[in-house]
Amino acid sequence: MKKFILMILSILSIDQILKIYIKTHFELGGGVYILSFFRIFFVENPGMAYGVNFWTGYHGKILLSIFRFFFVFFISIFLYKNIKKGNSKYLTIPISLILSGAMGNFLDSALYGLLFDTGTIYSQEAKKWIPYFGISKINSSFFEKKNAGGYASFLEGCVVDMFYFPIIDTNFPDWLPFIGGYNFQFFKPIFNLSDVVIFIGVFSLFIFHRKIKNVKVL
Repeated sequence: MKKFILMILSILSIDQILKIYIKTHFELGGGVYILSFFRIFFVENPGMAYGVNFWTGYHGKILLSIFRFFFVFFISIFLYKNIKKGNSKYLTIPISLILSGAMGNFLDSALYGLLFDTGTIYSQEAKKWIPYFGISKINSSFFEKKNAGGYASFLEGCVVDMFYFPIIDTNFPDWLPFIGGYNFQFFKPIFNLSDVVIFIGVFSLFIFHRKIKNVKVL
């Protein structure tokens, strides 16, 4: 059990350190080139992993944050019971990865509105998400157990994304019909460490499903 807790806390700590550093050192939409096909590019995401956004409005954001809470709660119970039972690590390690990522993104949406002084917020009048200018700072009143100074309330924060891999970034030749001159990018989504470990966890379950198909999961 201790090994799983250590793994989860390690991933969660690295994820949050990266996000807090990016948010407090980069302007929204800013970044740096690491390689020609790899950039650090800071965006804030009110939706799900990899920029997927089924609900675009304020109420959708709150519902998504609540969903994240219950997902973390139930998968924690599921993992705890299967670790206690001594089930295969081909099951418990991927589930631990999924839980780590889910917890990381939940903390963003639950607390970042309170933790930082500026962030992307939803405008009821404009019916859209409004970005901000400048570099965010830590809201000192957060540690004084006050709500003043944050950019949003509990569950209203946006997830910090920063990894951008435009492996192909080119324009179609002008002579091509319909698509000539248009820009083409692959891979466009911008994501974070939590998204990566969730993907690895889900992919591992798929790869090793034969090794766990006879395991009696709880």
